[in-house]
Formats: sequence, structure tokens, C-alpha cells
Amino acid sequence: MTATPASKAAAAPAGKADVIGLIVHLSGVMDELLAVIEKETALVRAGKLSEAARLSEIKGQLAQAYMTDAGRLKAEPGMAAHLAPGEIDDLRRRHDLFHALLQINLTVLATAHAVSEGIMRGVHDEVARKAAPQTYGASGRPAAPPRSSAQPLTVSRVL
Repeated sequence: MTATPASKAAAAPAGKADVIGLIVHLSGVMDELLAVIEKETALVRAGKLSEAARLSEIKGQLAQAYMTDAGRLKAEPGMAAHLAPGEIDDLRRRHDLFHALLQINLTVLATAHAVSEGIMRGVHDEVARKAAPQTYGASGRPAAPPRSSAQPLTVSRVL
């Protein structure tokens, strides 16, 4: 991972070389972040959640570097004057691609979260159903278990 030094982040780019350097750095950070996001998406789709969770720290660092560089690029109104229109369009296309892949990653993560939550709720309901006394109501049908019979569910995150 390449990190932006604090002194470089604080200084506004003065010329075309500085702007080009910032764009090259931003592009490198985007490439690294996309690689991590694609790897995380593949791991979550394969059900390897513990391996995917290990990527969160580096993903956070790369996201911070991306936000810093993008913020610097947006904060300096004169930066676009140093770039050719084609360079700006290329940067926008790359950003759009980055945004699309990030949306796919977030969708996969949200789906995995919803599925795991559904499984946990199902396990909890089944445990509560088995723990509740099996009685019949006035209509002759089995009565729903009272809420007081629900037991907390313990999850081991070590696995």
C-alpha cells in the first residue's frame, strides 16, 4: 500500500507535475483498493467470511488514502486547469468503474449479512420453540410459545 505523507497532503499542488503526481497516486490507490474489494467479494461469495474479515484493516487504510487524495483533488479548483480534457474524462471513467465495483461489493456484503441474520433468527426461533412447553389453547390447536420462554443465543466468533 502506498500512503500519502501528511506533509504532502497538507500542501496544495503548485503545478502540473504535482497534479499529475496526485492523479498517479490516486490511480494507484484505486487499483489497490479495487484489488482488495474484488478479493473480499470473491471470499464472501465463497463463504470464507473469516478470510474476508482479515481484509478490513487494509481496506480501511486504502479507503482513507483514496478519500484524502480525492478530497485534495476536489478542494483545489485550479487543478483541472493543469489537465487535458481527456485526462479528466479518463479519471471520471475510472471513478465510475470504481463506484460500480464498490456497489457490487456492498451488495454482496449486505446479502451475506441478511442471510446470516436470517439463519441466526431461525436458530433462535427453533431453540425457543423447543424450550417452550407444548400446550394446546382453548381452540384445541397448539398454543404459540410465550415470549418469556425465549432464551438468549450465544455465538462464538472464534470459529
